Amino acid sequence: MFDAFLYNLREQGLKVGMSEWLRFLQALQKGLATNLDDLYPLARAVLVHTEAHYDLYDVAFLATFKGIAADPKLVKDFEAWLQKLQEMDPERPPGEWNFENFEDMMEALRKTLEAQQGQHHGGNRWVGTGGTSPWGTGGRANQGVQLGDSGGGRSGVRLADSRRWQNYRTDQTLGVRDFKVALRALRKLAKDGEEMLDLDGTIDKTAKNAGEIDLVFGKEKKNRVHLVLLMDSGGSMTPNAELVSRLFTAAKETKTFKTFEHYFFHNAIYQYLYTDFENWEREKTSDVLNRLTDRHRLIFVGDASMAPWELFTKASGIGQAAPSGLDWFTAFKRKCPASVWLNPDPERWWNHPTVSAIGNVMPMHRLTLDGLRDAIRYLKAPT
Repeated sequence: MFDAFLYNLREQGLKVGMSEWLRFLQALQKGLATNLDDLYPLARAVLVHTEAHYDLYDVAFLATFKGIAADPKLVKDFEAWLQKLQEMDPERPPGEWNFENFEDMMEALRKTLEAQQGQHHGGNRWVGTGGTSPWGTGGRANQGVQLGDSGGGRSGVRLADSRRWQNYRTDQTLGVRDFKVALRALRKLAKDGEEMLDLDGTIDKTAKNAGEIDLVFGKEKKNRVHLVLLMDSGGSMTPNAELVSRLFTAAKETKTFKTFEHYFFHNAIYQYLYTDFENWEREKTSDVLNRLTDRHRLIFVGDASMAPWELFTKASGIGQAAPSGLDWFTAFKRKCPASVWLNPDPERWWNHPTVSAIGNVMPMHRLTLDGLRDAIRYLKAPT
C-alpha cells in the first residue's frame, strides 16, 4: 500500500534507506499511525533527516495521499455514533482486511456509509466502535480509517498542502543573510604575529603545578583568508543581477576576512578586470594575477555560457597576441589553487562547450545554499 509513498519520496531526492523504511513499517504495525493526521508527523520523523528537506517531504506526501482524506462533513455526521467507545474483547482477533490502495479503501468506506442505517459497536463490518471492521474508532483491524478522536481537525494532507517549510529548501537561491552565514564558514584562524600571554593556558598550567605560577605564551590567532570575488556582468547574466548583487553585498559586509577584493568581467577575462564598469575603473589582468598568492581564495560567479570564440580565441590587443579567456582562467587557477566557480543556471544547462571547458579548469557549483557550502568546503582545503 505504501510503495507509492516510498517511490515519491525518492523521486523528490530524499535518501530513504531500507533500514528507515522498515522502521517506518514497524511503527505502522504497532499502530502508531491510524490516520493521515498521525501518519504525516510519524513518517516525517522517521524518514526525513533534516528540516531542509521538509518541503520535499510535503511534495511527496501530497503526491501520494492528496484527495483520499476522509470528508470532514462525513466525519462530523458520525461523531455522535463514535462518542460511545465499547471496549474490545482482548481474546478477539483483529479483522483481516486487504485493500490494494487507499482509493479502494475509501471507496469501500463510502459504500459502507451509504448502506449503514444506525449505530454499531463491536461489529466486523459497519462503522462503529470497538469492533474489527476497518472503520471507526477503538477497534482492531490490520487496515482502516479512523473516524473520531482526530488530532485537532487538521489532516496530514492539509498540513503538507500548506508547504510551510519551503524556505528551508537548500536547492533554492539565496538571500544576503544566507550568503553571509555560508561565507563566514570560510574564515580560517592561524597562529601568527607577536607573542602574547595565553591567559587560559597560564591558569590551567598553574593549577596543574599546585598553584605555582607558570606563564604560558603563544602567538595571536589572526585571520589568514584573502577573498577575491570575480563576477560576470551583463549579457546573459542580466536576469541574475539581483542574485549576484546579494552575494556581493554579503561579501563586502562580512568582516571576517583579512582582505576582500572584487572585480567584474564580461563573459570571459581579457586584458582588464574592472572594479567599476560604469566609471571605467579597471586594472590590468596581469597586474591582478601577479599580486595574488596561493593564500587567496577566488570565487568566480557567472553562467559560463558564451560564444565559443569568446573563450577559446587568442585575443589581439594593439597588434600583439594576448591569452584567450580560457588561458586566463587557467592561469588564475594555477596561481590560486583554491578557486571555484558558482553558476546560477540549473545543471541541466551545463552541457555547453564553454561551460564544460571552464568546469574542467575549476570546480563548478550551483549558486544555491548546498552549492555554496560545497564550494566553501573546497576553498578551505582544495585538492
